[in-house]
Amino acid sequence: MPTPLNDLVAFLTGAAADYEALGAARYVVLVVFYALVVASLTLLVVNLRDDRGQRSGGLLWLWLVRVAVGCLWFKAMLWTLPFGTDNGLHAWTAAVPDRAALPQVARFATDALLPHFGVFDPLAFLAAFGVAAALILGLLVRVAALVGFAMAAALWLGLYGAPAGETAASSAASPWGFALMALLCGTLAVLAAGRALGADAWIRRAVPSVRDRRPAGLLLRGLT
Repeated sequence: MPTPLNDLVAFLTGAAADYEALGAARYVVLVVFYALVVASLTLLVVNLRDDRGQRSGGLLWLWLVRVAVGCLWFKAMLWTLPFGTDNGLHAWTAAVPDRAALPQVARFATDALLPHFGVFDPLAFLAAFGVAAALILGLLVRVAALVGFAMAAALWLGLYGAPAGETAASSAASPWGFALMALLCGTLAVLAAGRALGADAWIRRAVPSVRDRRPAGLLLRGLT
């Protein structure tokens, strides 16, 4: 019987079902994942060392939540691989016309996504990877979390009528799991969670134009 610990170990070692279709390429994916985690831990240490204001239990918890959500998006990215019609993303996209909460969503899947899946799949991969990497690193989290909110909301509306476990991309409990992910991403955006021991905190402290609120740094300051 699967357990949370077994599933976690399988994900961290490349033994999860999501990796099976990747063959030897799974190890490339794992290297990228661990590189992101190491970079996130490095930023954690640097921020704790250089900024006393970062040394709080609340910020550490927010860092943990942000990184955990980023890891979930990295796992979701695996649905888009390998590119083609044999992955989890195609499975849920094909289910949308019959399961969507709104007829407009069903028509969009039928008329736009499925006929052009060869284009949609790589774009979904880039979006999911971008959200995952940004959240794990704490980089431009306001933007990345809003993208994650939109993607999770689309999954929720697209698979709202799907019974638990019916498609490869269904949440373990119900489509409301996607709604919860959307709420988590929205919360990370509102709280600017990259400022909690992430790259955004380092940028706001170490980049002079951003730190000193100069005109040249106002846009980047707003994004972080």
